[in-house]
Amino acid sequence: MSNVVLQAKNREKAGSAESRRIRHAGGIPAVIYGKSGKAVSIKLDAADFLKSTKGISESTIVKVDVEGKSYDAFVKGAQRNIIDGNILHIDFYEVDSNTIVRAKVSIALHGNPIGVREGGMLENPLREIEVECLPKDLPGRIDLDISDLKANHSLHVRDIPLAGGIKLISNPDQVVALVKFAKAEAVAAVPEAGAAAPEAGAPAAPGAVPAAGADKKAAPAPSAGEKK
Repeated sequence: MSNVVLQAKNREKAGSAESRRIRHAGGIPAVIYGKSGKAVSIKLDAADFLKSTKGISESTIVKVDVEGKSYDAFVKGAQRNIIDGNILHIDFYEVDSNTIVRAKVSIALHGNPIGVREGGMLENPLREIEVECLPKDLPGRIDLDISDLKANHSLHVRDIPLAGGIKLISNPDQVVALVKFAKAEAVAAVPEAGAAAPEAGAPAAPGAVPAAGADKKAAPAPSAGEKK
């Protein structure tokens, strides 16, 4: 579980007018949906939220401190302004420390594979896996070293090392990363510039087709008295 702590305050009022006032003052209106079903309306400092949550994923559990009361929660939704990208509203979902959660965890690849150094191309078809575990065991992301990955080899979900207490939900046969070579294309031989043309009358190569416009050798005229 991460060490991200967000400071928040209760919202005294609800409604769009109050939300606009909070945003105008540099804040973000938000809601924590509690594990008991109760929703708590709060407000956060926008600059503090952006700084504290930089680089976290949907599977990261953050601690939200609301005037002395603490909540462990996922950041499940951030509504943004389509024009300037500023955050308009945030939804948090509280988690119970004693209840197993299911979440998708992102995969970060590290290292320069052997196969790539030999001329291959790296592909990364799967960027997250789904797991089940207690909140305290849930990783914010999975760092995977692929330095030893050779050409025409691949890493699967089953190859990802997971800590004890974490149950894999994703298909273990899914490919996470692979290095493969592009198929070599046959290159036709092209005569070098200035190369001498074949001598007149020289026999053509087997199967060669006469060039367009080439003169055909005239057939010998029949001898006198020979029937045509």
